Order: sequence, then C-alpha cells, then structure tokens
Amino acid sequence: MTNTPILRRRGALVPPVVAALAILGCIALAVTEQYLLFLFATLFTLLVFGVPIAVSLAGSCLIYVLLTGRVPDVVVVHRMINGIDSFPLLAIPFFILAGNLMNNGGITTRIFDFAKALMGWMRGGLGHVNVGASIVFSGMSGAAVADAGGLGTIEIKAMRDAGYDQEFAVGITAASSTIGPIIPPSLPMVIYGVMASVSVGQLFVAGLVPGLLMGLVLMLMIFFLARRRGYQRDAAFSLPVLWQTFKRAFFSLLTPLIIVGGIMTGAFTPTEAAIAAVVYALFLGGVVYRTLTWNRLLKVSMETIETTAVILLIVAGASIFAWILTSNQVTQHVVELLGPFADNPIATLIIINLVLIIVGCFMETIAAITILVPVLLPLAVASGVDPVHFGVIMVLNLMIGLLTPPVGMVLYVLSRVSNIPFEQCMRGTLPFLVPLVIALLLVTFIPAISMWLPTLIYR
Repeated sequence: MTNTPILRRRGALVPPVVAALAILGCIALAVTEQYLLFLFATLFTLLVFGVPIAVSLAGSCLIYVLLTGRVPDVVVVHRMINGIDSFPLLAIPFFILAGNLMNNGGITTRIFDFAKALMGWMRGGLGHVNVGASIVFSGMSGAAVADAGGLGTIEIKAMRDAGYDQEFAVGITAASSTIGPIIPPSLPMVIYGVMASVSVGQLFVAGLVPGLLMGLVLMLMIFFLARRRGYQRDAAFSLPVLWQTFKRAFFSLLTPLIIVGGIMTGAFTPTEAAIAAVVYALFLGGVVYRTLTWNRLLKVSMETIETTAVILLIVAGASIFAWILTSNQVTQHVVELLGPFADNPIATLIIINLVLIIVGCFMETIAAITILVPVLLPLAVASGVDPVHFGVIMVLNLMIGLLTPPVGMVLYVLSRVSNIPFEQCMRGTLPFLVPLVIALLLVTFIPAISMWLPTLIYR
C-alpha cells in the first residue's frame, strides 16, 4: 500500500466555466499589478485544472517571479532546494518504508487479531477493535492513508462478515485512521517541525495523549451507536485466545515501543528512530515471520521512493510559496489584521481552527502545513500559544480535513479498497466527525493535554 494517492490531484474539481473565470481573474490581477492576489489566484486556477499540487505551487511561484521581475528566476530553484535541505526530513522516507514493510509483512493481520481478542467482547466489538488496532498501528506508520489502506482492508471485510452496516464499517475505519499522524511517529509533524523550527521529538511526545484521547471519544461514539443500532458483542473474552494472539503479535507490538520509547528516553532522534523502525520491520518480515520476499521488498522500495519523491516535491514547492509570503510581509499583515484578538488566545484559536478546517477540506495536509505555518504560527505565538501545542492543533485539524470532501483522500482510498461508492463512505463517516471535533476542542482549549508529557520529559 502506497501513500501516494493523497498527494495527487484526481482531475479538475469544478466545471470548465469556473476555470475560464479563474483564468480571466488571473489576467485581470496581473494587469492591475495585484501580484500577491495573482499568486493565490494562479495557484487556485492550476488546482482547478487538476495540476498536481507540487507543480501548482512551484509553477504559480515561478510565474509570479517572472511577472514581478524583483528577483532572478533562479531563486525559485534555490529556495526549493533549501526547503528540502533539512536533516529531520530524512525521517520521512524511513517512516514511509517502515509503514509499507509493516503492511506487506503480515504484521497488520496479527495486530488486528490481538485487538479482536482484547476488545471484541464489548458491544459493537469490531468497532472498538478497529480503533484499538489503529492506535497500535499508528505507532508504526505515521500516515493516515497507510492505516486506511493497510488495516482498512482487513477491518472492513471483518465487519462486513460479522453483519455490521458497511457505512458504519467504513466510517469508523476512516475516523480511526486519523489517529495515525497524531500518535508518534508522524509524517505531518516532521514537516511542521522543519517549517516551524520546533523539536520534532517534542512534537512526537505531545501527540501521544491527544491520540489516545481521539481513540477514547471514538470508542464512546461506537458504544452509543452500537446500543442504538443493536450491535452485539463479537467474541467472548478468552484468556487463552488473548494469550495466543498476543504471542503471535508480540514482536509486532514491540515496534511502537521501540520507536516511541527510543525517542522519549533520548536513545534515538526521530530520524534515527525511523531508521531503527525500518531495520526492525525488515527483521520481522524477513527473519521472524518470513513473509517478506525479494519481490515484495522491491515493490515496497519502489512505492517508498515514489511517495517520498512526491512529498519532497510538495515541500520544495511550498517552501518557495512560503518564502514569497514571508518576504512580502504577509505574516505581519495577518497579525496586524487580527491584532484586536492578540490578547485573547481563545478567540485567536477559534479563528485559526476555522481557517484550518476550511483549508483542510480543499488542500492536502503536507501542502497546507508548509503554506500556513509561516502565516498562522506567528499569530498563535503572539497570543501566547506554545509552538508545540499549536503543531498538535494544526495536524489534528488537517486530519479531520482528510475525511471531508472535496479532497477527503482517506475516503477515496477506502472507497477503492472496499468497493463502496464515495458518497456512501462520506455518509458513514459523518457521525464520527462529532467525536473528532470534540477531541479537537479539548486539545485546543486544554493545553495540558498536549503539553503535559513534553513538559515532564523535556523541560
């Protein structure tokens, strides 16, 4: 399973007449020398035409530079290279490779079986199993789409076979997959840490409690819906079965302990933890379980190379975009515009959350982070919000965006792997947006949920 679909456009999003109006708008803005508005309009127009997000970002910036003539066009390439010249970004390909190795090494099945033995006795048992398996797998992959595509196939089939409504099965699978980038490791938090110059290790630790909170509120919603729809328990609790599944999954369950424990104890940096995760995944798949063949390893390696290239292209394109915004003092203008709210962190956070929710509906997570961090982070810091806390808020917001149209890439992935229409996937997901929004509000307005553990370990 590759993460690539989340990073690509799936064709034009609006009718041609709107695209034509967008082109005319760009021309009008260029003629009137409204260059910054022209930059945003060009980006929107390219996205409308279905141009990949990385090309849209870099292309709109190049057109802007050529049109204004303020700096040489070679600056675009220079800034793009600087944008990805970062040691923490080395964690990205290794975490992607580790997640792909887990998915292709039979590890996800063992995790699901253990979660079923542990939680299947509760009402709506497979729904709780779904969440529990996602929490465990989130400590390995760091990507929502990897969770949805890897565990999702197993979970949806099991829930269908047990008689669950397929909308319910897809909905909880989609919602639980958003836990992946919150609990460490997390690809979006690596990107945020690079853009915000914040410790990736602190961000990882800060996401642990909010991720568990997301799992808790989702399980409460499952319990409510199970009672309302008459779902029963899926398995009697059995210590022998629990022990057998635990033994089969034992080495798999050590993976998040190695990654998270290594980071928290200072044994690994996040980048070193990613390398350790790959080595351990290769050991499990090739030596312990012997499910990883040379052909599978080649396939997984090619998927990782492709996905990494797309992610880094987006980071590079967004870096030049963010540099243009910063050099034109857009950040300062935004801070001045929202200046009346600067002394009120609650009002500032409400505004930021609304912006992020809206942006998350239309833009991929990585692109949104790289573009918005230079704009929104100074505003949050001016209001007294810790940058680490803000990082968790931003990533959680954008994870909810993965479940909302028109982008909603987790829904697209689950629609494909489950052969369920996209509209039906969306209907099934709607009830689970409620607990996720509740978790977002709790994390936003109770900073201790995010900051307690980093403060305890790092400060």
